[in-house]
Amino acid sequence: MTEPIITARGVGAELGGAPVLRGVDLVVAPGEVVAVLGANGAGKTTLLRCLAGLQPASGRIDVLGRPPTDAPAFWREVVLVGDEPAWYPGLTAGEHLELVRAAHGPGRLEPAAAVDLFELAACADRPPSSLSTGQRQRLSLAAALLRPSRLLLLDEPERGLDAAFRERFRGLLAEYAAGGGAVVMVTHDPGFAEGARRVVLEAAA
Repeated sequence: MTEPIITARGVGAELGGAPVLRGVDLVVAPGEVVAVLGANGAGKTTLLRCLAGLQPASGRIDVLGRPPTDAPAFWREVVLVGDEPAWYPGLTAGEHLELVRAAHGPGRLEPAAAVDLFELAACADRPPSSLSTGQRQRLSLAAALLRPSRLLLLDEPERGLDAAFRERFRGLLAEYAAGGGAVVMVTHDPGFAEGARRVVLEAAA
């Protein structure tokens, strides 16, 4: 039997002393795409941070067979896309992708293929600071899929993407999962979550 990539039991978390998550259970197997939905304040992003080992939590969380921790060994297999990253001044969008490839080694994509898939050819020679919000989001997502990994944790990946590219990106996530990876994504868009297993969080009482 294939071991789950994520096993979370009874997960709880607080922010500023107030409960945000309470008693959350989640099991994610290789090949799954899971969409986390819920009202504002239900703890969707907090859950993602707990799974990434960036938020103290009660209960039990195992990611790839061990508790998540903010350490290089963990991040070699897990990719988190949340807030926009700090781009390196002086590097173009294309050079950022080349840097990811140099730092992490061969992944599922090569930089040139990522430029094409994420519709970045027209802006690959420009610095990220000069790109539109949607172009920078596509660059962040391209960098995420460029890296070798077994788990993608995505916080509102559809943000800034037009309808056509949202549909394309859903297909790319399905391909990633079909290759044995797992995806957990927070989204406010039920249409973007189509085809994914849905987990709906309720605000902690």
